[in-house]
Amino acid sequence: MEKQHILIVEDEQKVANFIKKGLETQSFEALIAEDGQTAINTFSKHTFDLVILDIGLPGMSGLEVCAKIRESNTQVPILMLTALGSMADKLSGFEVGTDDYLVKPFDFMELLVRVKALLKRSTPSSTSPNEILKVSDLELDLAQKLAFRGGRQIELTAKEYSLLEYLMRNRGRVISKVDIAENVWDINFDTGTNFIEVYINYLRNKVDKGFENKLIHTVVGMGYVLKAK
Repeated sequence: MEKQHILIVEDEQKVANFIKKGLETQSFEALIAEDGQTAINTFSKHTFDLVILDIGLPGMSGLEVCAKIRESNTQVPILMLTALGSMADKLSGFEVGTDDYLVKPFDFMELLVRVKALLKRSTPSSTSPNEILKVSDLELDLAQKLAFRGGRQIELTAKEYSLLEYLMRNRGRVISKVDIAENVWDINFDTGTNFIEVYINYLRNKVDKGFENKLIHTVVGMGYVLKAK
């Protein structure tokens, strides 16, 4: 089996080496970038299956690096590392395209579990090659992780894809913000934040814009539902 390649963006050399050695014992290939610009240059020259990205980098923050990576690649999973653990910090990461969050200090086994989960989620399935979710003219190809509306492919970030998949798997059922936060972001929902509304709007702009038949509906005071009229 071909080894999977991981980019570690971390300016603390001991931490970077600790992660690299641990991943290599698990048969991953890993490269280290110690600052944001080096990370962007390295990412552009090589193919990576996942990025482990520290938020507190010199010069260019991890959030900026994440946003830059997402400009050219919306699919590669990004795991953000940070000494900051507040909900606001996590939401800042999710807003620029982070897929998961791990707060320092962390146990390597927890990091490994999250890495494997992200890689599994991003790898096309070979067990159900023809599995497609469909609502009206909206289709989600679970094997290739591609979305189509009216036969035209929709470009989605990894998190947008996960949100759309969750809505489609629960088509016709009203899904609360708490459900979405726990099942798509794996976090407890904070009623003082609006990141779920933000992502729902992202999806609406990509899935419903330009179509008379709107599929994503708000149920005031309850949540959201994906259904055909």
